[in-house]
Amino acid sequence: MKRVLSPKWTLSLFAAVSVFGLAACGSQPSSTSPTPAANTSATSAPAPAKIAGSLSFYTSQPDADAQALIEGFSKNYPEVKVELFRSGTEEVMSRLQAEAHAGQVKADVLLVADAPTFASLKKQDLLMPYASPEAKDIPAEWKDAEGAYTGTKVMATVLAVNSSKVVALPDSWKVLTGPAASNKAIMPSPLYSGAAAYNIGVLTRQADFGWDYIAGLKANQMTVTKGNGAVLKSVAGGEKEYGMVVDYLVARAKKDGSPVELIYPNEGVPVITEPIGIMKATKNAEAAKAFVDYVLSEEGQQLASSLGYTPIRKGIAAPEGLRAQDQIKVLSANTDDLEANREADKKKFGEMMGAK
Repeated sequence: MKRVLSPKWTLSLFAAVSVFGLAACGSQPSSTSPTPAANTSATSAPAPAKIAGSLSFYTSQPDADAQALIEGFSKNYPEVKVELFRSGTEEVMSRLQAEAHAGQVKADVLLVADAPTFASLKKQDLLMPYASPEAKDIPAEWKDAEGAYTGTKVMATVLAVNSSKVVALPDSWKVLTGPAASNKAIMPSPLYSGAAAYNIGVLTRQADFGWDYIAGLKANQMTVTKGNGAVLKSVAGGEKEYGMVVDYLVARAKKDGSPVELIYPNEGVPVITEPIGIMKATKNAEAAKAFVDYVLSEEGQQLASSLGYTPIRKGIAAPEGLRAQDQIKVLSANTDDLEANREADKKKFGEMMGAK
């Protein structure tokens, strides 16, 4: 006999089936359901910060070189507007120190002649440490261990001679104190040029030179002029026959047809690295870091080589006419000592040479 379910059992069975069906449907993800928030945070990386805004760049580089550097950087970071202040190292530092004294440092990035200048800024707590990933291929002796500054190129101070007038090319710095160069030589002033200030500090701390060498320059009527560019112009133009000047200027002039020869003296040469650093007061740290990275990158170092500088980054060839970093005999001195005595050295030089 056929059994008929009562209305009460029918309703109960319907309810049970309905609940089971809903549960089964709930176990399958909907094609329109959003991914749970927990999974999103676990798998998605935050978007990189946009590099934009303004960047104030203080430097003692020649105008054309500074502009080339800015143009190269701007191609990679077109939304960063770089504002340039350019002068000799001593004038750049005077402006920067005045701003620091007033509590209104405007520079974001600084690139000037030598490490002692940056050592002084580090001591004043004016620099922001930054260990650029691009600095790994730069020798340790040419960068600050704590990332306060990093060298950007290798610039040796060498002898330049006018090849139309000097027949026997010298191989020693001593020629500048000898009869051949009497009243025929010129050098940049350490009161204006950071490279020249560094050179005086280094030379006067060498046993074979010292302050007696500076006295010999004075006795031999050495002319002291404002900067390295003026030295090169005087030698290339024949006004003077011998000059103490940074190497890249001589190599450039010779390549352009000027009657000049570049000589690395046997005793060795002082080397500056034109370090770069970020000011602690920067208002655009991300752009400043990007600028430093570009200068130290392979692209930035190839640009430096194309401009006639010996690159500081390993693996990039020096330009024609200059020695690579591992071919240069370097005269050096303790950076902290040079920094501590820089002003005293400049004052003594000015008094001895009558320079202002």
